[in-house]
Amino acid sequence: MLTQLERRGIRDTRVLEAMRKVKRHHFVDPAFRDRAYDDTPLPIDEGQTISQPYVVARMTSLLELQPSDKVLEIGTGSGYQAAIIAELAHKVFSIERHMSLLQKARKALDEQAYTNVVLKQGDGTIGWAEFAPFDKIIITAAAPKFPKTLFSQLKDQGLMIFPMGEMRMQELVLIQRNGEEAIMKEVGQVSFVPLVGREGWANNTV
Repeated sequence: MLTQLERRGIRDTRVLEAMRKVKRHHFVDPAFRDRAYDDTPLPIDEGQTISQPYVVARMTSLLELQPSDKVLEIGTGSGYQAAIIAELAHKVFSIERHMSLLQKARKALDEQAYTNVVLKQGDGTIGWAEFAPFDKIIITAAAPKFPKTLFSQLKDQGLMIFPMGEMRMQELVLIQRNGEEAIMKEVGQVSFVPLVGREGWANNTV
């Protein structure tokens, strides 16, 4: 898997080491564990997916994570992305709206001894104001518009990465906060499940 990532342009040695260390099969549904190290997304419960390793590595690299960083993740899913970030940052705060996914992610993270990941069930689109501001924010579902509330919880000069746009194909957007200004850069096309919540897609049937 690491060879594939390097061939596709992932050069950050810390990210590559985290991708090597975190065992993806611990976060994949048992029915798909024979494909755990394929560079492809795989289904998990609640109609969600575990992202393909390349997308995880690219989004992580673009965040330029530092050992002292406090990171907010929107969409815990399987817990795999949170584990990767936990290898590189000080603490991860992750929000998942599906309790069943949250419980499975907590079990997988506990089994791998990730004590620096804090999880909660709730509406990720409104963030986690109690622990703001965050050095970095990552959204692992497609937002229909600019996430204003989450941006307000980003530290000045902090980075936020998220997919934005229609459900089947979106632009991956990297934002740096400069005071009240958002400096935006499109960094490629991706395909994520929709971000559902008060400031995402309007209802759970989207």
